[in-house]
Amino acid sequence: MRLLTYNEDKRLTIECFEDAQVPLYAILSHTWGEEDEEVTFADIINGDGLGKEGYEKIQFCGAQARHDGLQYFWVDSCCIDTTDKAEHSHAIRSMFCWYQAAAKCYVYLSDVQGSSWEPTFRSSRWFTRGWTLQELLAPSIVDFFSKERKKLGDKTSLKSLIHKTTGIALKALEGAPLAQFEVDERLRWAGGRVTKLKEDKAYALSGLCDVEIAPLYGEGEEQAFKRLYDEIRKLKTCLRDLRPTDPRDDKKRIEETKGGLLADSYRWVLDNETFQQWQNDFESRLLWVKGDPGKGKTMLLCGIINELKKAAKNTTTVSYFFCQANDSRIRTATAVLRGLLFMLVQQQPLLVSYIRKKYDVAGESMFHDANAWVTLTEIFVGVLQDERLRPAYLIIDALDECVTDLQKLLGFVAKQPSTSSRVKWIVSSRNWPDIENQLERSGHKINLSLELNAQSVSAAVKIFIRQKVDHLAREKQYKKEVHQSVLKHMTSNASDTFLWVALVCQDLEGTANRHVLKKLALLPPGLDALYQRMLFQITESDDAELCHHILASTAILYRTVTVFELAALDEQLEEYIDDLESLREIVSLCGSFLSLQEDKVYFVHQSAKDFLLAKASDTLFPNGIEYVHWRIFSQSHTVMSRTLSRDMYNLGALGCSIENAKRPHPDPLTTSRYACVYWVDHLCESKVSFSGGSSTTSQNRDIISGFIGKRYLYWLEGLSLCKSVDKGIASMRKLWKLVQHAQHADELLQLLHDAKKFLLYHRDAIEWYPLQTYVSALLFSPTDSLIRRLFEHEEPKGITLRPTLRTSWDEWRPRPLEDHSRWVNSVALSPDSARLASTSDDKTIKIWDTSSGVCIHTIKVHALIAFSKAFSSDSTRLASVMDDRTIEIWDASSGACLQKLEGHVDAVHSVAFSTDATRLASASYDRTIKIWDASSGACLQTLKGHGSAVHSVAFSTDATRLASASYDRTIKIWDASSGSRLQTLKGHGNNLKSASYISQFALLHSDGGVTKTNQQVGQNAVISFNGSWISKNGQKLLWVPEEYRSTSTAVSGRCVAQGTSKGMVWICKFSDIDR
Repeated sequence: MRLLTYNEDKRLTIECFEDAQVPLYAILSHTWGEEDEEVTFADIINGDGLGKEGYEKIQFCGAQARHDGLQYFWVDSCCIDTTDKAEHSHAIRSMFCWYQAAAKCYVYLSDVQGSSWEPTFRSSRWFTRGWTLQELLAPSIVDFFSKERKKLGDKTSLKSLIHKTTGIALKALEGAPLAQFEVDERLRWAGGRVTKLKEDKAYALSGLCDVEIAPLYGEGEEQAFKRLYDEIRKLKTCLRDLRPTDPRDDKKRIEETKGGLLADSYRWVLDNETFQQWQNDFESRLLWVKGDPGKGKTMLLCGIINELKKAAKNTTTVSYFFCQANDSRIRTATAVLRGLLFMLVQQQPLLVSYIRKKYDVAGESMFHDANAWVTLTEIFVGVLQDERLRPAYLIIDALDECVTDLQKLLGFVAKQPSTSSRVKWIVSSRNWPDIENQLERSGHKINLSLELNAQSVSAAVKIFIRQKVDHLAREKQYKKEVHQSVLKHMTSNASDTFLWVALVCQDLEGTANRHVLKKLALLPPGLDALYQRMLFQITESDDAELCHHILASTAILYRTVTVFELAALDEQLEEYIDDLESLREIVSLCGSFLSLQEDKVYFVHQSAKDFLLAKASDTLFPNGIEYVHWRIFSQSHTVMSRTLSRDMYNLGALGCSIENAKRPHPDPLTTSRYACVYWVDHLCESKVSFSGGSSTTSQNRDIISGFIGKRYLYWLEGLSLCKSVDKGIASMRKLWKLVQHAQHADELLQLLHDAKKFLLYHRDAIEWYPLQTYVSALLFSPTDSLIRRLFEHEEPKGITLRPTLRTSWDEWRPRPLEDHSRWVNSVALSPDSARLASTSDDKTIKIWDTSSGVCIHTIKVHALIAFSKAFSSDSTRLASVMDDRTIEIWDASSGACLQKLEGHVDAVHSVAFSTDATRLASASYDRTIKIWDASSGACLQTLKGHGSAVHSVAFSTDATRLASASYDRTIKIWDASSGSRLQTLKGHGNNLKSASYISQFALLHSDGGVTKTNQQVGQNAVISFNGSWISKNGQKLLWVPEEYRSTSTAVSGRCVAQGTSKGMVWICKFSDIDR
């Protein structure tokens, strides 16, 4: 980055800095005058430009910067060498970041002057320019100056005036992160703004929209915006898939659950010597806050986060994550890194490039697969070492609640402080030796023990007690003596534990005033003793059995559940499944251990769950914990059998993606969502046996085989709708492992083996397109697949694949018509769909019978390779394009060569017969189309007009019109008799590779979609293939697995023929589709 400064001789000079060494600087925002009056980079280098009008703005910026204690300043006209295209491109992409990083931004309004400046301020040209929007919003401090250099105010003091002028949200003007505003809203702020170059309208918005697009001047405004919107869409998708949770929402929920955050209860830490050492000492980069359960670690970190965010503004990044052992979304090491990354890139969006490099290739699976940890750590290290990363605070709460891969996380965190000096870490946990041993490896760690700061913690707990008891006294209208007694008792028995205070106050909320003192006497000091007392109260109540059921189930569930899911998992609650108020009331009976937030059931604290599992097992699990797992499995099986069915969300369209699948109301998966994902886990934990010949084990086998045989596809659809297909794969592997050594279970093993193969092979189709479970997954499965046979009734009746692609999973590749030995580069169907021709790099043309799959003829061509081909309308002749610029016509019955057409001066790419078979059209890279007499081989006409290679050509069905598609992104319609050009169709964003007339040539099908011409529309179905989907009338019907995707495609009537890179050819035929 180049910056301006004045040297010792007070001469204006330019200095260049690497990104990591850029000093504090001011930046100028202005509107350009006449271009030859602006001071350029060359002017500064050569010492010129002093007489230009623009020099006054530079002098102003330098003087104001000195006044504000800044040595360096930046002005766009002279700090960028616009004659260097690479530098200019880099500057445009970096502009938003440069303004964002500026210590101050000075807006020089050359058209605002005088004492009554407000009217001219609102009408200033500066508010109409495209680039000035980011110059207003990116910097933290923006000062406005009139032509006389008089300061008018700053972005904050003038926010109301700016809001009225621009419509920009007040919060945005106050400095709220742009990520808080929807992209559509940010784009609206640019309405009515203009730029000198039309493409700049899009380029000027890229930083505001958190994306980066390289400038390509000359592409036009429409294409520039298309690229901008495409990048916005990709970013949105990437962040959605990255995000395991929004830690900001978790923080808010935790604070609300714990009764709100009291500033006075955490302020002590801000003056703590250890905390200040971490904050101010360069070498102290990792702070471990440790303490026993209930000591307030989480709320302490919430307070620290608030204070760091207040001080950070836009100069420092604050990213955090809250681990919770009872929530499967946020209890893994990968979830921690994903959550931290999500917050980092939300605040510094350009850092998402580290994620996108891998995500654009691998997609969402990179966050879940076996290599997720390796991938995420590589990305994380790249982000932390990026020179663009602002100083950052990374905070992880409750390391002890990270259930999966904690040791990996600890090792990673311990290592990072020594690799990035701009990042400081805070972590919290219980006093676990394993955690301490791992963190000790970091040479930059300091400890903040809550036990060693007992006096400060005690004072904070007393403040907390005072607040809670005062609130209780007001709500319950305690008499003064009761109020004081409660205060005294809690202060004496709290043992400096916030959680104990919160639990006791919660218990007193439901206690009549006359019983308060008696109740207090029964509530012992210490968390475990208190939990024991509360469990005793539940056990002595009329609802003891019901509460024990709820606590036992909740204690072993793998994630937080809704009250509806909980009701479905316990037979004693089933009768209340449609009664929300009763469910809330029943869960509240366990209020000493459980809490409700938005109808989700949470433990009041991890220590409550730990107590139930470690010290209340005799009460909650009298038949053993395995029995409760079996009970949950059994209920899961029941609720899934009742709720799972085909097309549960009424998607209708077979090609509807999971992104477009909207939850209906009511959601059919409301009660079975948890069961769908975790039923196998509970089955495995139940230690149930599948071996032997007893009635019990036989019954167990029947339950599983019955579910797989009758509900498997509906379960897979459910997993897709729950976005948990990867968990389904893991479940099938677990189930297979559970049964594989069982005796007398051969049939079940075969079924599970087939079901596992089915899911593994069709994962992509099922995961992204729920209803393709019944289409692509069934049709592309082997004919002897047990799942395919069991669900044959679900296959679409109007789609047929020929020949049989494979008979068993062992042939993990398609069975072709009859293999070419090399790449199939083109296929063509005869108009009657009875014949198929394929050409290959093996220098042969094969003609097939599409019904039997038998190869009728193999035509060996000369040394050069055959490309495109076309049948005549009567299916008797075949025209084939050769790469020696010629066209050969063959007898389709005998395979004899009838004619060789010559005349193009560059490669021919496409040929097409007219419907009356009298003419042949050819498209060439020489930018021409030739029309030939199909009988004599004479060239009748040469059509010119395309600006680039012509890639495809097609006659209309009445042979009076001809369509051609070109790399110049146009389709041209010609009179087939006179050769005159009738119409040019534009609007395709990408190069066109194919075109074909359909339905009386009213619709022209191209790679860019279906284009309407000015002809009358017919009634025939439009069948097309776009590389992964076969569609009918634009509606996606059949998703094609990757190994079957074509290097060449032919469409005729209701048939689609595909030739693949492995030398395979297959055909898909359509009739009326009833599903």
